[in-house]
Amino acid sequence: MSGYAAYGYTQNVTETSRDVEYRLLAQVTSALSKARENASDAPKLIDALMWNKQVWDAFICDLSSEANRLPKELRARLIGIGLWVNRETTAAIDGGGDLDALIGVNRTIMQGLR
Repeated sequence: MSGYAAYGYTQNVTETSRDVEYRLLAQVTSALSKARENASDAPKLIDALMWNKQVWDAFICDLSSEANRLPKELRARLIGIGLWVNRETTAAIDGGGDLDALIGVNRTIMQGLR
């Protein structure tokens, strides 16, 4: 097993679902923050927004599953946040929206995961 493969295996074995979700949100939030700092780079901004949307779409899909072990009320609230993220992302792509709010939501969820 190569060094990279061993690292990947160890990472997959030792990370919990919460750890993976936290790391993913940290990465996409960093991309959103960098895109916000260089707002004139429209492709970079669109890429970051679409990545964030994909992350939240995956969360919504997981939260919608009966196999998800979170309490139903919490799942419903998180799905509502995900739907808001989708609407706000569309608005941001169209030149409106609140990028700071999207970043803030991600950071709040990250705090909850810790």
